Amino acid sequence: MSGALKKYVLWFAQEHVDFRQAEIASLLRIWNIQMNTPANHDPDRPFWLVELQNDEAARKLASRSMSLRCIFELWAYSNQGLTNFHEQLRRHIETNGNTLAPHFEANKSFKITVETYNKHFSQKEKVAKIETMQYLPVEGPVNLKTPDVHYWYIEFWGLDPMDVPEQPYDVLFGRWIADGKRDMINEISLKTRKFIGNTSMDPQLSLLMANQGLVQGGDLVFDPFAGSGSLLVAAAKFGAYVVGADIDYMIVHGKSKPTRVNQKVREKDESIYANLQQYGCGGLFVDVLIADFSRSIWADSILFDSIITDPPYGIREATERIEFKTQRRATAMTEDAVHYPSTSPYQLCQMYKDLLQFSARHLKLGGRLVCWFPMLRKDAGSDVLPRHKCLQLVANSEQPLSGYSSRRLLTYEKISDSEADLNAFEMPETVVENFRERYFTQLAEDNGTRKERRLALRETGRKEAKKRGKQQQPDGKWRFPQDVSRDA
Repeated sequence: MSGALKKYVLWFAQEHVDFRQAEIASLLRIWNIQMNTPANHDPDRPFWLVELQNDEAARKLASRSMSLRCIFELWAYSNQGLTNFHEQLRRHIETNGNTLAPHFEANKSFKITVETYNKHFSQKEKVAKIETMQYLPVEGPVNLKTPDVHYWYIEFWGLDPMDVPEQPYDVLFGRWIADGKRDMINEISLKTRKFIGNTSMDPQLSLLMANQGLVQGGDLVFDPFAGSGSLLVAAAKFGAYVVGADIDYMIVHGKSKPTRVNQKVREKDESIYANLQQYGCGGLFVDVLIADFSRSIWADSILFDSIITDPPYGIREATERIEFKTQRRATAMTEDAVHYPSTSPYQLCQMYKDLLQFSARHLKLGGRLVCWFPMLRKDAGSDVLPRHKCLQLVANSEQPLSGYSSRRLLTYEKISDSEADLNAFEMPETVVENFRERYFTQLAEDNGTRKERRLALRETGRKEAKKRGKQQQPDGKWRFPQDVSRDA
C-alpha cells in the first residue's frame, strides 16, 4: 500500500504549534485517510513531508483544517543546498514527464509563489529565484490571480530569527492542491459576532476543538459550561446539532453586563441562538439550559456524540454550584415566594470528576470529550491530569497563558461502557484542588502586570480578612460580625 502513496507537503501557519498533530490525527480519523511521515519528522517545523493516497485525500484533509495554510504535491526537496535541489527537480520532471505533461500544456495558465521562512526576500529577489527554474517546460500564460496550475517554491531558513544561516536549510517545490479552512476563523470572528461574553473562546481554538471532537454533520454535541456559546457555534459550523447548559442565568439569556468597551447595554436580541442564526446555523440549535452541572438533569439513556467544553477555573470566571441546605431557617421566605438559590465554590477536582464521570456515562462508545485543564507551568512534569477507566487520553496540547501558567487541551475517547467502571475517576488533588490559591501566590511572586498585581493583592486581602474573623457582606465589603449587628 505504501508504494502507491504520493508525496505531499503540509504547509502550516506558525501558531498554536502544539495543536497541529492532534488536529491532523483527528482529521485523518474523520476522513479515514492513511498518511505516512518520514522517520525524521519534526512537528515543530512549519512544513511536514507526508505521503497520502491521492489529491482527493489531500483536499479532504485541508477542507477542515484550521492549522494548515495549504497542501501541495511535492516535486523536489533538498536539505543539501540549491544545486542539489535543482538536480532533483530536473530529475523529477524527466522521470515523470508523461504524468506531469497535462500541467504544462499551452492552454494551462500558471503562477509560481515564492515563500521564504525566517528570511525576507524583495520582489526582485523572488523573481530571480523563479528565473533559476527556466527549465520548467511550462508553455501556458502567466496568471497571477486565477491560474490553472499554481506552483510553490519554498526556502526554509530555520526557526530562530537571531540565528539565520548563510544558506537555506531546506528547499521545496511542488504543485498546489488545496488551501486549509482558515477563512472560517475570520467568518466567525468575535469582532463581528452578535453576542459575546468576557471569556468567549477564540474562533480558531473553538474550531480546533470541534475537529478534535470528531464533530460531523448530524452529530449531537453538548457543552455543559456553554457561556456565550462559542463552542456551540464551532460545532454547528461543521453541521452538528448543539445543546448547551450553564449555571449563569444572566449570560445564557444575554442579560449580563456588555463585554464590548463602547457598549452600554446589551441589545434585546443578543443570545446564543442569534449567533447561530448569524452564521446560518439556526436550524442546528437545540437548546441551552440553566443547569447546575454538579447535579445532572439528564436521563441515563441520553447519549452525545461529542462533549466540548471550557470549564471555569476560578480566575476570570467563578467556579460555582448551587448550595443545598438541609434545614430551612426560621426567617426563610414562604414556599410560594420567588427564590434565587445561593451558590458555593465548585472545587476544580470535583468539577473534573463530575465532567469525566458524566462523559463516561453520556458519550457514545467512540465519542470524544474535549476540554481545557488549567496548570501552573512548573507542574508540567507532574502527574496532575484527570483519568477515567472508560476514557482514553488521545491528545494533550499546551497553550501558554503567561510565564507561570498555561492550560492544556485534553481529548479523551470513550473506550468502554462498563457499568462497573463508570465511577472509576482518578486525579491527584494536591495540585489541582488549590489551583486558584497557588495561581495568585505565583502571580505575586512573579510580579505580573499592574492589573494582575491588583488582583493578587485583593486575593491576599481576602485571606487576611478571613484570618482576622471578618465576613464578606452582600455589599462586597468585609466586616466583623459585631459591626454588622451594630449597624443593624
